[in-house]
Amino acid sequence: MAAFAARYATAFLDVVTSARLDTAAIDRQLSDFLATWDGSAELRSFFTNPAIAAKQKVAFLDTLNAKLGMRKELRNLIAVLSDHGRIGHVKEVAESYRRQLQERQGIRPAEIVTARELSAAEREMLLAGIAKLADGGHIEPVFKLDKSILGGTVVRIGSTIYDGSVRGRLQRLKELLVSDQ
Repeated sequence: MAAFAARYATAFLDVVTSARLDTAAIDRQLSDFLATWDGSAELRSFFTNPAIAAKQKVAFLDTLNAKLGMRKELRNLIAVLSDHGRIGHVKEVAESYRRQLQERQGIRPAEIVTARELSAAEREMLLAGIAKLADGGHIEPVFKLDKSILGGTVVRIGSTIYDGSVRGRLQRLKELLVSDQ
């Protein structure tokens, strides 16, 4: 991720929080813009073309915004990114904004890898245990399947990994056996 993306995201988040905007509505509008961005190579080409004047880009953004209905704060973020030649990194800025918003709201993302699909009851039990690992904070789980872990669970919360997989246990056992020789 480009280093400047976090600075733009932080500034945008500061604007959103100081104006007490509905973050869910902002997120939906941001998603709508990103879907439009991803779906149109012409749009990306237009905004990233250095030969097109910034005023033209902003005028087109306002035309586009008439259809998308973005709040002025989001429109202004996109205009600033365009003016500064950073619009090509709009997805990175959006990703950083969302991550920082979750942090401010006390939401911790958790990647949960299992070897098999879990039942609803198993997921609930697992999530209760993971919440304790996250110091009681609210977690945003993302479940993934990986049969190569053989069994058990691998949980990543931030940069911390809790490996309770059979593969991980076997690897630790192997390291123990090798180190004792």
